Amino acid sequence: MSAGATGVGSLPGGDAREAARTATGSFEDFPYLPELPARGPGADMIGRSIGLLVDMYAHVEPSGWRISDRPGRDTRRARSWLGEDLDALEEFTQGYTGRLKIQAVGPWTLAAALELHGGEAMLQDAGACRDLAGSLAEGLREHLADVRKRIPGADVVLQLDEPSLTAVLLGRVRSASGYRTYRAVDRQVVEGTLRDLFAVHDGEVIVHSCAPEVPFGLLRRAGATGVSFDFSLLTEREDDAIGEAVEGGTKLFAGVVAGTDGPLSDPGGSVMGVRKLWRRLGLAPGTLAESVVVTPSCGLAGASPAYARAVQAHCVRAARSLADNPE
Repeated sequence: MSAGATGVGSLPGGDAREAARTATGSFEDFPYLPELPARGPGADMIGRSIGLLVDMYAHVEPSGWRISDRPGRDTRRARSWLGEDLDALEEFTQGYTGRLKIQAVGPWTLAAALELHGGEAMLQDAGACRDLAGSLAEGLREHLADVRKRIPGADVVLQLDEPSLTAVLLGRVRSASGYRTYRAVDRQVVEGTLRDLFAVHDGEVIVHSCAPEVPFGLLRRAGATGVSFDFSLLTEREDDAIGEAVEGGTKLFAGVVAGTDGPLSDPGGSVMGVRKLWRRLGLAPGTLAESVVVTPSCGLAGASPAYARAVQAHCVRAARSLADNPE
């Protein structure tokens, strides 16, 4: 059986209905809720997730999103765009049954991006990070319930975007001045926070990062059922962690097609690296299709609309090639 293909999250343009049509039309078996950052602050992935927070608000400063005491125009705009996107998705998924993916930014990338009143990242304040994770959990619970109500046949998959996770773990997130970095956050604290957050959803929870050195082992221990990553950034150093993850039942959402305009190889060629990885790890070729979902390497916000559509169709064909010829 083919585990198929899906998108990562963002698409170019600003038309919610066009985006929903593309995401549901390209991935008939595994559509997703698109994000359209070109609309401006609040439609970007950080702003959208800030709009989900419960009893916590933020506004846009020249340096980025900063915590506020009350909801303002930026938070309201983020919520209104999310509502518009959900309305469009609902329209194009009438009667749909099957997997459907929604995305939100994870607590650690959010803590690295969101500024406290003084301009430093929330990441430097352990108490603020705990409050943020709690607020996000509450907001995700409500968001998931809303999606289930709108699309009752959907088997909802929750994707948490954590591109800054590796930088948080290794103490590489830069301070406001840029002259220093914040102290690395203890791995147990990171893992525990993620585990608590994953518990808000009783279905599949995947973590996406298109940064190098994705912590596969930590994510698996925290309870992620899948990891979404840029396949081109893998090195053989990650072989053991990936092998253990696959043998433990973790799904790999392999980003094998570039997210920005460029020539597309043949679909079979796009997944050649995945087949090679399987051989290197000594895994049975027959398990490939059920362990791997094919995706673009990252969001498609920076692509042209024509390329975004072509890439999504290409991912579906590449997934079929993997299922038909796993060797």
